[in-house]
Amino acid sequence: MKNTSIKKAKQLLQHQLNILWGNPEKSGMVPPLMIWGPPGVGKSTFIRDLCEENDIGFIDVRLAQREPVDIRGLPVPRDDRSGIDWIVSSEWPRNDDQTPEKGIILFDEITAADSSLQVAAYEFILDRRLGQLYKVPDGWYIVAAGNRTSDGAVARTMSSALANRFCHLEVGANSTSWIEWALINKIDPNVIGFIRYMPQRLFSMEGNRERGWPSPRSWERVSLEVQAAKEHDLDKSILQLIIEGLLGEGVAMEFMGFIEWADKTPDIARMLRREIKAKVPKRSDQRFAMASALVYHLKQVNSPEELLDGLFDVIIEFPNDWLQLILHDIDISLSGFIELCYEHPRFNEIANRITHSL
Repeated sequence: MKNTSIKKAKQLLQHQLNILWGNPEKSGMVPPLMIWGPPGVGKSTFIRDLCEENDIGFIDVRLAQREPVDIRGLPVPRDDRSGIDWIVSSEWPRNDDQTPEKGIILFDEITAADSSLQVAAYEFILDRRLGQLYKVPDGWYIVAAGNRTSDGAVARTMSSALANRFCHLEVGANSTSWIEWALINKIDPNVIGFIRYMPQRLFSMEGNRERGWPSPRSWERVSLEVQAAKEHDLDKSILQLIIEGLLGEGVAMEFMGFIEWADKTPDIARMLRREIKAKVPKRSDQRFAMASALVYHLKQVNSPEELLDGLFDVIIEFPNDWLQLILHDIDISLSGFIELCYEHPRFNEIANRITHSL
């Protein structure tokens, strides 16, 4: 099955939600979505992000950590001993004022669940109900996610009966869509610059899988550690130990080397303020670091429009094939700022250079 990016998977999921919400009477016909992919690529993260963007409910069920009774409910004998009633879990959404009208129920780690749990989830996922006890509200969509048996993670074969009811989607790490996400989500510019410089390092399971290895999830944590190290003036040898623990020794050495060269780039903040002459380094790794840092510095100030002249001083110093990349990052990261760039007197010079380089 062909891999798709997280960005496209998010678009597909939004489409399924639109179908469900536009035709609530056909909720039983809209197939639930099964998302396959290796650990750390952001399967559950993009679903959570989409729920936040739509301002809808989100219930994350880690199926491998549950018991069948958590899905089906708890049997309770009647007082007159004439039979058994079932108490259904309160976490499932209801048609009441306490529950959002729309949302997503994610059955995460479904392939790590044993067969008894998968069987317990059949009726809920396939029929959107638990017998006569409970029915999933029409505005709620069901998604499942899990690792493949080839990923080296805990994964069991999905039964053919369950698999036949899903719309299946296989996702993988894609550096282009991840960088767009990173620009919006305040990932450290050194991390963004490094992945641009070495996109093959975004995700790799070639090393020791029982130790740290690079994935979108681990790079997000690296970003946090790098930013914290700057704030607390952490010794670089300690930071390297942390990075090695997250990425593995080989990639950590490459990344720390990248940071060392990035630190030797000219002072971008002063260039943007036109306090020093704009200068762009010749090394490609330093250029990637500088391009990412440009946008980062613009986002740190309250009035980035005041730095427009300095920005153009810097951009014009870059070779033609870098101009479009920098403008793309500005468009993604700073809402409405690209329009100010279009109106700048020196924009035509950049536009002409981009046109001639195509």
